[in-house]
Amino acid sequence: MKILLTGANGYIGMRLLPLLLELGHEVICAVRDAERLSVDSETRSRIKIVEIDFLQEMTPGLIPSDIDTAYFLIHSMSSSTKEFDILESATAHNFNTYLSQTNAKQVIYLSGIANEENLSKHLWSRKNVEGILSQGPFELTVLRAGIIVGSGSSSFEIIRDLCEKLPFMITPKWVLTKTQPIAIRDVMNFLTGVLGNELAYGSFDIAGPNVLSYKQMMMQYAKARGFKNWIVTVPIMTPKLSSYWLYFVTSTSYKLAMNLVDSMKIEVVAKDNRLQRMLGIKTHTYIEAIDMAFKKIEQNLVVSSWKDSMVSGRFNKDLGKYIQVPKYGVLKDVQKIAIKEPDRVLKNIWKIGGDQGWYYGNWLWKTRGLMDKAIGGVGLRRGRTHPDKLSPGDSLDFWRVLLADKKERRLLLFAEMRLPGEAWLEFKIDADNVLHQTATFRPRGLRGRLYWYSIVPLHYFIFGGMIRNIAKAK
Repeated sequence: MKILLTGANGYIGMRLLPLLLELGHEVICAVRDAERLSVDSETRSRIKIVEIDFLQEMTPGLIPSDIDTAYFLIHSMSSSTKEFDILESATAHNFNTYLSQTNAKQVIYLSGIANEENLSKHLWSRKNVEGILSQGPFELTVLRAGIIVGSGSSSFEIIRDLCEKLPFMITPKWVLTKTQPIAIRDVMNFLTGVLGNELAYGSFDIAGPNVLSYKQMMMQYAKARGFKNWIVTVPIMTPKLSSYWLYFVTSTSYKLAMNLVDSMKIEVVAKDNRLQRMLGIKTHTYIEAIDMAFKKIEQNLVVSSWKDSMVSGRFNKDLGKYIQVPKYGVLKDVQKIAIKEPDRVLKNIWKIGGDQGWYYGNWLWKTRGLMDKAIGGVGLRRGRTHPDKLSPGDSLDFWRVLLADKKERRLLLFAEMRLPGEAWLEFKIDADNVLHQTATFRPRGLRGRLYWYSIVPLHYFIFGGMIRNIAKAK
């Protein structure tokens, strides 16, 4: 079967892609930036990639006309607190226009459970997209899920942060809202199970077997991980205060926190399990979902993380224009050191950030991260998805990976922290086995230059210590 996979570099798309290939399907991945599709060379050789921005009007000929099925996995909730519903509506209309030029028989859309009369803006938008897609020239399968629990999912990572950072919590009353979480593995089973299945045309709720409040989810998480949490619920925390609470304590962005809080006031409970019976799927309990997530984490097998999404940082557009580091009108800190074991040093470079840290002055990096988060930046909250693997587009603390080429022995990072300018950090080992480390800053006006010169003394210690420790670390 020939399948169009939109949102291929998103949390769900990255997990669905290998399953579709394993089932023998031909997959066309639709992404805004082909360089950001974080797949290995073998997988890349087995797929076709098309660059499409579904917020723009249709460009004829981008999608093959002979596709059989398409997955619609595009969401905009993290990109805006006010206009994401408008963006999602426009995306759905443009998607229909593209699909009208193909022979696609089925579209599969992963939506949200929306069984209450008074819906949040997020859930209303998802339901509105269902209505738009239903007008397309194809049969529509809608899978309505609640909270998805899996390694790297935003819901799982938020609960993980709250429980492991705060043994005692004073929480808003929305933690008593009921929800019905579902394991990411079960979501994958549903997404592949409905493929080409005419009996699965229509809208279906998908959920795990447990109906729990958010408070119960946190308590069960703590129990599963072998510690105890104390949670006190108060009615005085406003939605805005709750959003700040989530933002500062967890790894979520403020925009996502705002939209999540808005939705957490609404019960998300499935009304039927017709599809589960139809496909013969036995869903996993919440505790089982947690256990499966940690097995992936402990084995360094996290396939995808919401933190690598572009909307987790400052930019939601193509970063390709930043890959050419400017040479003029910039300020630089240049370090170099001769090395004897380039392969070992290259491995050290690829481990930078996250739990490994930055090889020198980690407390200074953490302080800078806290300062950045205090003014609405990303801080160091995102860490990294894998301890020693990097791909273009990955988040890396408050940096974004622009280029990660082991053959060229070069890593290029772009800063997503709040700055009065733009910053790059590059590591490269040349043919003479000399490690070059270059920090480049393009200031924005006088303020940018004052910022740079004010921290030059720190650069002397931080960047000098960093390159020396990278070169000698075992």
